[in-house]
Amino acid sequence: MTDLVLEEEFLDEDADWETADLGYRPREPQKEIHNAVKHHRFSVVVAHRRMGKTVSACMQLINSALLCDKPNPRLGYIAPTYSQAKRVAWQYIVDYTRPLGAKPNIAELRVDFLDGRRISLYGADNPDSLRGIYLDGVVIDEIADVNPSLFSEVIRPALADRLGWCMFIGTPKGTNHFKTLRDRASQGLDNWKLLEFKASQTNLLDKSELESALREMGEEKYMQEFECSFHAPVEGAYYGKQINELELLNRFVDIQYDDLARTFTAWDLGVGDSTAIWVAQLVNKEIRLIDFMEDHGQGLGHYVSWLRERGYEHATHLLPHDVEVRELGTGRSRKEMLQDAGLSIQVVSKLSIDDGIQAVRRMLPRCWFDPKTRDGLNALRNYRRDYNEKRDVFFDRPLHDWSSHASDAFRYLAVGIDEGTEGWDKPLDINNSWIV
Repeated sequence: MTDLVLEEEFLDEDADWETADLGYRPREPQKEIHNAVKHHRFSVVVAHRRMGKTVSACMQLINSALLCDKPNPRLGYIAPTYSQAKRVAWQYIVDYTRPLGAKPNIAELRVDFLDGRRISLYGADNPDSLRGIYLDGVVIDEIADVNPSLFSEVIRPALADRLGWCMFIGTPKGTNHFKTLRDRASQGLDNWKLLEFKASQTNLLDKSELESALREMGEEKYMQEFECSFHAPVEGAYYGKQINELELLNRFVDIQYDDLARTFTAWDLGVGDSTAIWVAQLVNKEIRLIDFMEDHGQGLGHYVSWLRERGYEHATHLLPHDVEVRELGTGRSRKEMLQDAGLSIQVVSKLSIDDGIQAVRRMLPRCWFDPKTRDGLNALRNYRRDYNEKRDVFFDRPLHDWSSHASDAFRYLAVGIDEGTEGWDKPLDINNSWIV
């Protein structure tokens, strides 16, 4: 068996591994990453830019593939998108496995060893490509940009039968599910391990370069990218600053269902895609977000059952205008189907996305969020403008990713409340009173 770690002090005293010089000389932080995976099933790596986390992740996958004693080992690298996985990690995997006789398959983005061992690259934007497989180990890169349900619904089951390991790596992008994973790992329970690498501590980057970056990037962005701060909003986020302000005001609390309060649900209905539903109650001047759900590949009956199980079926259900479009197969609209199921449907006006975003911004100062809405709240934090890496510019349109469906549903909620509740579009002053 071949091991890729070259430096003697990194090896256990009882290690009996043959060494192959593949040109990899791990830095001290990278050694810590390898040791974390060796001794813990779940590792969370919060790392500053240019630390070498992706290289170490690729080398860990290769090392684990070679050392796995189970038949036909399967290792995986997952990036937010398939194209990103190819751009960021593919060449590393190919170059470092070539001396080991592995055969690259660029059509399927994988390398195969002669004895059945395999390393595959995936994109989180196509979770169906990961369903039904088994994994002995997996790296989820830039986890802050990945749908948080990917791990719980797809990856965790794939690791179960062979007790595989998982490493989450990335640089902070606001207070989101990456922060939740970081906090869980910090407790050191259930075989979880946290590693944090700040530029001021690793000393891997020249001090003058860091000082220059601070001047050019500004303190907030610099602290996020190089000092691993989760407090800065996601760059280009529409609501990040407002949500951070709500957190400072302790607006994220347990909320009891109020039988006397007016209740709304707001839907983003996907066709062959995710459907997201927010549940809100209006109490005096407050909008209380009490529940949230998102699923995909399900019929309307699945969502109606979810509402009934929780007692939300008698709410006013806010849906976008396309709910009135008739399907060719049945000749009926989804609005009619939901009405037949006993739901009271209110179709919100077709506003531009920009107008809808402004409606959300007007509504957020009145909002309180129950922990059951955590996944939806993470989506709102990450909902941001599309970005062109080559031109280094933001477009005047949202990025369509895992956060889009929840954010679209929340936008329909804001528009529907503006239209259906007199006075709710008026701003509040600092004392939470209406400004006339």
